[in-house]
Amino acid sequence: MKKIKGQIEERGSWGSKTEFILAVAGIVIGLGNVWRFPYLCYKNGGGAFLIPYLVFVVTCGVPLFLLETAMGQYTQEGGITCWRRLCPLAEGIGYAGQLIILYSCMYYIIILAWALFYFIFSFSSQLPWDSCDNTWNTADCVNLAANNLTLNRTMLINSTTSVTEFWRNRVLVLSDGIEQVGKINWEILLCLIAMWIICYFCIWKGVKSTGKVVYFTATFPYVMLLVLLIRGLTLPGALQGIVFYLYPEPARLFDPQVWMEAGAQIFFSYALGTASLTVLGSYNKYNNNCYRLVQYYCIISSIFVFGIYFKVVMLYCDLQGGMYVFQLFDYYACSGACLLFLCVFESLAMGWIFGAERMFDVIEDMTNSRPNYIFMLCWKYLTPLVSLVSFVCSLVKYKPLTFNRWYVYPDWAYALGWLLALSSILLVPAWALGQLIVVKGSLKQRWRHLCSPDKNLPVTCKQQTEIQENTLITEMEVLVKCDTN
Repeated sequence: MKKIKGQIEERGSWGSKTEFILAVAGIVIGLGNVWRFPYLCYKNGGGAFLIPYLVFVVTCGVPLFLLETAMGQYTQEGGITCWRRLCPLAEGIGYAGQLIILYSCMYYIIILAWALFYFIFSFSSQLPWDSCDNTWNTADCVNLAANNLTLNRTMLINSTTSVTEFWRNRVLVLSDGIEQVGKINWEILLCLIAMWIICYFCIWKGVKSTGKVVYFTATFPYVMLLVLLIRGLTLPGALQGIVFYLYPEPARLFDPQVWMEAGAQIFFSYALGTASLTVLGSYNKYNNNCYRLVQYYCIISSIFVFGIYFKVVMLYCDLQGGMYVFQLFDYYACSGACLLFLCVFESLAMGWIFGAERMFDVIEDMTNSRPNYIFMLCWKYLTPLVSLVSFVCSLVKYKPLTFNRWYVYPDWAYALGWLLALSSILLVPAWALGQLIVVKGSLKQRWRHLCSPDKNLPVTCKQQTEIQENTLITEMEVLVKCDTN
């Protein structure tokens, strides 16, 4: 459809419900689950880690998942403009979320470049990481896959595997520190350019192209994970490995760090705080039953992270010192603490300023079903409280970033890390303060204006009934007054 002069082009919508379902499935199976969860579960008490994880699923994950999806579907706007229509005072949450998305794209795309690099080498007749006869191997290299290999404990401690040496010496070409940037790894750079091109053509026509791409990108990983699961379960010692991995350590439940990391993992798993769900939901039709879909997806996500565990090879970046920068972004710019902070204000803005009751009416009007009262309780009390406590604990338990437990970053690198973290966190109060200064009127008038939703938002059936009743009452009062005169 051609755009007529002076007319706004239609924003578009998903071609079918299936496209939305698959797009959200792509988020559920994202790096937050595949990459981080197995490591965190093993690190924080095995099966015991699932207890704080489930607590955060109920109090934060599911309620915010529904809230963000419904916000997009109701306003038909993206991650920034939806806040402008719902609660202008909190528009900084949208900008902060987009900044975190920018940081994520800058370093998550590197993981895709590494994957492409490994994918290309996997077509070799002899896998380069399966032997110690390459130019990048050292004298300490051992091939654990060799059938005739005999190692004692001392040799194992002093040696490195062929897989590790391929990763560090061939892919990363790791330098001695972030101060030594080193040379450009042209092979990784070419892979990076290729992934940017692929990503561009996946989204270049907006929802029309994305809706078609997700048929492959959302389903193929599930197929591959199923294959890996079956393969892993058939390997010798699979049962012992699962028991070792999930064996609970109840004592770890008293460590606040475990609870903080469980909360942060939920926000990564469900892509909360970055407006990704808001954007996907904004392409739904107004009467799409997002409430039912949210319930299904949260169940799918939880089953996925509990049921599938496999080894993910950490692939790697363009400079020899790039891995140090990569970890700096992961630890500070896109940390769970930043997402926790955003979600505190998100739940407060929607639960108290816009109103949890009003949001309930909106969801009921869109889906013809009223959400469970527990969601209102979470939006107003549990979610902001749990998120705030976790955020404070993350600051109290903060430890400076190290690489492989031996490399300590220079002071300027830590300062850069905190600058990246604060750049998104401070956007929320800074935007609110700036708007209070810019908007005209008394302080009370400015506050009331910034806390009022857009008058052009869709009117719910309940609001229409109230408007009709008020109109009828007004007309009756006028008639009575006329009769009296």
